Amino acid sequence: MSRSARLTAVVLGSAALVTAALPATAATGSHTLPAPHRSPVVIGAVQADSPGRDDGSNRSLNAEWVTVKNTSHRPVSLQGWSLTSERTHKTYRFHNLRLGGRQEVRVHTGHGRDTWRDVFQNRRDYAWDNRRDTATLRNDRRNVVDTKHWGRHLR
Repeated sequence: MSRSARLTAVVLGSAALVTAALPATAATGSHTLPAPHRSPVVIGAVQADSPGRDDGSNRSLNAEWVTVKNTSHRPVSLQGWSLTSERTHKTYRFHNLRLGGRQEVRVHTGHGRDTWRDVFQNRRDYAWDNRRDTATLRNDRRNVVDTKHWGRHLR
C-alpha cells in the first residue's frame, strides 16, 4: 500500500471513530454540536468598595454588595446556589430564595433582615477586594453560571 493510501485510510478511520463518538444529533447531518444551556441568572452590578471610609461598621459593610439578576421571564430557585470571592475566598450560599422573572437581588456583606430584594451575608468583615476581585456564581450543582471581574487582573 502506498504512503498516501495509508494516510487516507488513517484519516478516514479517525473520522469514523469521531463520528461514532458524537451524540446522535451531531452525527446525523448536523456539523455543529448543540450549544450548552446557559443560565438566565447572571451577576449584575457590583459595589465592591463601599462609599466613604472603610470603618468596618455594619453600614459600611452593607454598602458593599453584588447584584444577582434573573434575565428570563420565568422564576428561578436559587436554593443551594453560591456566590464566591476569588481574592478573599468568602462564599455566600443562597437559602429559600426564589428570584422572579426579570427580578434581581442585592447580596450585602453585613448584617440585616433578608427580603426579596436584599439578602445579607451576616459578616463582620469585608467580603470583596475593592482593588481587584472576581465574583463567581455557581448553581446548586456547583457549576459556574457567571463570573464578573473588576480591577486590574494580571494573568
